[in-house]
Amino acid sequence: MNITGMLHGAGLLRLAGFPTPEILGPDATETQIKTLIAKHGQVFVKPVFKGGVGKKGKAGLVGRATSLEGALAEKERLYFCEHRHGNQHAKSNGVTFEAGVPAEHEVYFSLTDNTHFRAPTMTLTHHGGMDIEELDKTQIVSVPFNPLTGLKAFVVANALTELKAPRQIISPLVQYLPNLWDLFHDYGMTTLELNPIRLRPDARGRLTPVACDFKCGFDRDDPRWQRLDLPADLFAADYSEFEQEINLLRTYQGQSDVYVINAKGTILAPTFGGGANSLVTQMLGDDAIISSDFGGNPPYEKMKSVARICFKHWLAQSNVLFIIGGKSNNTDIHETFRAMADALREHMGERGAQPLYVVAGRGGPNLVRGMGVLRDTCESLGLPYRLFGFDSAMSEVVDYARRADAWMKAGGRQELARAMRLAA
Repeated sequence: MNITGMLHGAGLLRLAGFPTPEILGPDATETQIKTLIAKHGQVFVKPVFKGGVGKKGKAGLVGRATSLEGALAEKERLYFCEHRHGNQHAKSNGVTFEAGVPAEHEVYFSLTDNTHFRAPTMTLTHHGGMDIEELDKTQIVSVPFNPLTGLKAFVVANALTELKAPRQIISPLVQYLPNLWDLFHDYGMTTLELNPIRLRPDARGRLTPVACDFKCGFDRDDPRWQRLDLPADLFAADYSEFEQEINLLRTYQGQSDVYVINAKGTILAPTFGGGANSLVTQMLGDDAIISSDFGGNPPYEKMKSVARICFKHWLAQSNVLFIIGGKSNNTDIHETFRAMADALREHMGERGAQPLYVVAGRGGPNLVRGMGVLRDTCESLGLPYRLFGFDSAMSEVVDYARRADAWMKAGGRQELARAMRLAA
């Protein structure tokens, strides 16, 4: 669950009293755009993407205009632009018009839940407006702090002093940056990043920090994010029907993170746990259809709905249904396996049987009962299956699923169809 850009970011920052530039959304009229340019001298035109997509500036997807004609030309160029960053692909749906902020100083600031320090951590540099990965380590400071006391002004002041930041920027940053801890903490965020914060001088020459770009991530298991009343479809990675249907389930207990890796893949892998998801996604490569994390002890109804949606969109092209996760501490394996087995039986009852190899690997409470339900369902449907317990190495289980997929592609699917007495 990520948000990037100032369209929604400006509203969140206002909750913390943090200044933002004047912003117009995709529905801005020509008169409003012209007035904004006349007032500030220039505007930046930025595409609106769903979810968290980075490196837009480096890809040339940030426009700058000093006239209405130029702003409308940038709007036409960027309104439905596409962006690729790593394995992410996104398409915009709209643009924002953001007032230019003249400034001499730019600052990078972020708050994260840092696993190294086991504490919330502030990262800060007065060399903002660029990737911090490109900066020398002496130009950046990361400071953990006590979550019970929060981000205090002296933490910011000490960090800026250590960086030998210009004296004139220290006081305004010390005044405003601690307020962002309330936003981070009160609404269940895991990451909050502003880059750049531009320090704009007023008529008297005093500097005011203005957030010119925004990025945040939420812990969906923390219900405090629901206080923001954000639209449910805001967190979908794209506009596909599959993403939208899965996204509707995100208000319920448990996780439902999905990302389509290869719409022509042949292994449907509902995965439980972030660590398992990383390993499975890497090892399956393009054979995987989706990358997913359905952990968090989802109840029966939630898991059955998730499985039903996955099966509706992807099961027909799948050679292998690969249910995989680590050894759970609190997820009821019987509940999740029973839900998926019931969804599989109902799907094939409604749409007809198909050749499918079922592979499952899991550990946790009620494992034997859960595997028993999955076994009975596969045998009643005439599907081959292989079940792995908690004592099996996950990499070996993933490798078995890949070999099953290879066998299906090499004629096993047709062989299985004949055994199931299905039409070619």
